[in-house]
Amino acid sequence: MRRWIWLLAAAGLGVIVWLSGATPTISLNPPVKAVGTATPVKVRISSKNGIRYFRASVEQGGRSFTAMEMKTETARWKFWRMRQPLEQYEFVVGRKSISQLQDGPARLVLEAKSDDWRGSSAAMTVDISVRSRPPRLTVDGAQHYINQGGSEMVVFTTDPDVSDAGVRVGQYSFRSWRLPGGPPGSRFCIFAFPYDLAPEAAPVVYARDEAGNERTAGFWFRVFPKKFRVRRMELSDDFLRKVIQNIAPHAPQLSLTGDPVSDYLKINRELRAANNRELAGVRWKTEESFLWTKPFRQLANSQVEAAFADHRLYFYRGQKIDEADHLGFDLAVTANSRVAAANDGKVVFADYLGIYGNCVVIDHGYALQSIYGHLSSIGVKPGEMVRQGQEIGRSGSTGLAGGDHLHFSMQVDGEQVNATEWWDPHWIHDRILAKLPGGRLLVAGAPETATPAGAP
Repeated sequence: MRRWIWLLAAAGLGVIVWLSGATPTISLNPPVKAVGTATPVKVRISSKNGIRYFRASVEQGGRSFTAMEMKTETARWKFWRMRQPLEQYEFVVGRKSISQLQDGPARLVLEAKSDDWRGSSAAMTVDISVRSRPPRLTVDGAQHYINQGGSEMVVFTTDPDVSDAGVRVGQYSFRSWRLPGGPPGSRFCIFAFPYDLAPEAAPVVYARDEAGNERTAGFWFRVFPKKFRVRRMELSDDFLRKVIQNIAPHAPQLSLTGDPVSDYLKINRELRAANNRELAGVRWKTEESFLWTKPFRQLANSQVEAAFADHRLYFYRGQKIDEADHLGFDLAVTANSRVAAANDGKVVFADYLGIYGNCVVIDHGYALQSIYGHLSSIGVKPGEMVRQGQEIGRSGSTGLAGGDHLHFSMQVDGEQVNATEWWDPHWIHDRILAKLPGGRLLVAGAPETATPAGAP
């Protein structure tokens, strides 16, 4: 009898151990459609008991080539030990590591076995293409005159199926878009030459395919260096008190201490950086079409109180306590003045934004956007289409503002630029319109649409 009890107990334990096993789940993150010279591959394998064996291989022409193989020697009966339920493997696939691969179709095969009593196996097969040649790339022959802190546009032709293409200037990258009305593979990129970039920096066009192959090309350009103003700003106790009281309820993450100078520095440094990152992130909320047809307008009858890229030195009781760059124009008329949209577009942000106070961002298509800050009131909502000259709010002194005015800026794919170019009809004709088919903008509603390369 005792023997049967032991047999039944052993059988029950065996059933439990067997049922505790699980078949692994394999996924690619991100998906892989093509490999080139050396394409990184990331594999995620989910298995509650861990992985005993993993192999990645490429099959082509009836042959199999190992890209990665992993084995662990573990006794199956140690089923109680702790295991890693999610395994991640990174390796490189391409002609550099597997010289026998030829350009053309192939298959990526992923195999895994669970590290438990059952040792369940799973496999995943993905059809891929091997590409060793980078995309073709031809850039326009135009002369590109670029102001430091300004914008410019380049037109180029590449393979129609590139995964990412645009312009790089130093550490900055700008997306490109299919050229409305242009032949297959033609693209354009409106890019910025950031104010804080050395004038010697050379912009280049790049194109990258799904396999990670990249080609770059230069083009004729000339950069005009700009000397930006340096301004001394005297901070009073009343000013510190006002801006801290205005901003503090909207910025609990700063953990303000109650010391005016310390709190102001957190606002001017930490919050300024966070707000500018948030504004840059709004670039993804853009229409794939031109939404404007006319030059942009400066706030009517306004006086310029501060200019783009002014470098400000902040003094308190005779001591310099901070410095920062002012990325826009401070435009003043009278208190609570009507603020109009600088051009046609779509509202993509309308809310309180730290140092900018009540703020509105209007998208004009292809990641070109205008910014309106320090408003006393907001008269539009996200998603609303507006026309040039339409009231979007009233000027004010919310956020980090000493008096009633409008903070106005333009940004190109997340980088703020000198707005005076966009207010100038001659600049728009020479730098934008003259490079487009027919010398005009195809606006929203036209049959041609554009798709960005490198969108998230």
